[in-house]
Amino acid sequence: MSKALICGSLAYDTIMVFEDQFVNHILPNQIHKLNVSFFVPSMRREFGGVAGNIAYNLKLMGGKPVPMGTVGQDFTPYSEHLIALDIPLDAVIVKDEMFTPQAFITTDQDNNQITAFHPGAMIHSHECKVADHQDISIGIVGPDGREGMITHAQGFTDNKIPFIFDPGQAMPLFDGDDLKNFIEQATWMAVNDYEYELVCERTGWDAKEIATHLKALIVTRGEKGSEIYIDGTVYHIPVVEAEKIVDPTGCGDAYRAGLLYGLMNDLDMQTTGRIASLLGSIKIASAGTQNHSFTKAEFNALFKKEFGYDI
Repeated sequence: MSKALICGSLAYDTIMVFEDQFVNHILPNQIHKLNVSFFVPSMRREFGGVAGNIAYNLKLMGGKPVPMGTVGQDFTPYSEHLIALDIPLDAVIVKDEMFTPQAFITTDQDNNQITAFHPGAMIHSHECKVADHQDISIGIVGPDGREGMITHAQGFTDNKIPFIFDPGQAMPLFDGDDLKNFIEQATWMAVNDYEYELVCERTGWDAKEIATHLKALIVTRGEKGSEIYIDGTVYHIPVVEAEKIVDPTGCGDAYRAGLLYGLMNDLDMQTTGRIASLLGSIKIASAGTQNHSFTKAEFNALFKKEFGYDI
């Protein structure tokens, strides 16, 4: 089976829950001198980062993910976790003088999130090279160091490997010209609705123009589902109602793993989007980004129940 090279962060997530709503403690007319403290009695540390999260979900689906990124001296527990899952570390570089990237996430009762992110070794992600890895049929350039994302997109282009561009939290690193260049290199782009608006604002392109440079533009819209712009047509992908809403962290990464799985298996884009939607629904019912599990048979049964046909 061909492999997916997943470029992005491998990080530790420290997740805290604020048992109230941020809006009750942030005064709109005092934003210019914000000084708030949230009491968070619940805290846990999880394995995370977009590359790790996407790889975890793709592995659950039976795919062959190869996460690529730079990590630090404290990566050993994470590496043991990935090895136990039979996810290879060939594309991971350890920088002994640095820390692994760390995200500190606070979630309120409305599932709003405030995140602080320490990049650590991620600033050296450009040292990872696409060309160093064999039997790669598809890739994704996810949030990472600026130079790394540019290098990896060029690496996929030079090696004629189709890839998804997913700017995510790295959006502030790029101006309109940067984004245009990524879009022209990429095969597909996946963004949430807020990121989509930023892309349009910075490039001056609307969805129709963006889609002309891609095989498909995928825009996720939370509880409203997602949209796939392809060949002049917009397909609406319905959201799959979750068994329960526990933790939204990592839902977007689960969705992107579904995109990769569908594309790797030459499925049509509507089916691919539905697989992605179901993966996001399964993830949101579990705390953390890599704690949910299922067998492929269980997933297929859920898919048929939800959408009325077999994958």
